[in-house]
Amino acid sequence: MLFKVGFLPVTIIDVVDIFIVSLIIFKLYQFLKGGVAIRMFIGLLLILVFSVIGDLLNMSALSWMMSSLKTVWVLAFVIVFQPELRRLLIYLGQNRIIRQIVRVGELRFIDQIVNATLDLSKKNYGALIVLLKDMGLKNILESGILMQAKLSEQLLLSVFNPRSPLHDGAVVIQNDIILASKCLLPLSQNLDIDPALGTRHRAALGLSEQSDAFVIIVSEETGMVSYAEDGKIVRGLTENLLRKKLDELFSPQAQEKGGWRFSVLTN
Repeated sequence: MLFKVGFLPVTIIDVVDIFIVSLIIFKLYQFLKGGVAIRMFIGLLLILVFSVIGDLLNMSALSWMMSSLKTVWVLAFVIVFQPELRRLLIYLGQNRIIRQIVRVGELRFIDQIVNATLDLSKKNYGALIVLLKDMGLKNILESGILMQAKLSEQLLLSVFNPRSPLHDGAVVIQNDIILASKCLLPLSQNLDIDPALGTRHRAALGLSEQSDAFVIIVSEETGMVSYAEDGKIVRGLTENLLRKKLDELFSPQAQEKGGWRFSVLTN
């Protein structure tokens, strides 16, 4: 026992317990602040506070009302905060510690990406394919439409098809799951960019300037495959060069250094 508050003894376990709960509430507040959800979250906290006060002061009416609401609190929480809970799960899944615990053992999606890129190049379908390292793209995910679809070469070709309503924007993939489509991409403001390069290349450069992402670009006009990295573009990739680059990025050594995630963006 460390000390007493009135007649209540306080132990080190109680202090740790209070610290953990306070940290969780603070992190939830940080995650939800800036949106409508934070108001609902504060409202639920107030209900919880009133419930505790009613129990401590033996307020029969207040305790009865709060006890009646307890049976529907969990269901109401899930319904009200469904979008935020989904974002929270995606955020936790992108955490480096979680990624170190849950490793992706197979990298067969590289073949799917390479094959899809070659087909897109032959068909002159414009695309941006982005590989993430340590920096996430939470803001891009939130700007699009959630999909949660299994990655496949055929699905990528369908999304990149100019007739698809989802092709105009970004498709984000984590491991072998398409998380979202029709997301917005930042455009580079670099005045030294070759005037011949269009919006797609500016989007690739903008993303590589603002993050440590590696971006594969398929030109809609020429079908040429290029990549952007660290604010620079390398053009004219062949199948062998593309596959070699991807293998280097996803080698066991590279995963140990960064635990990289894989994403795909279209524009």
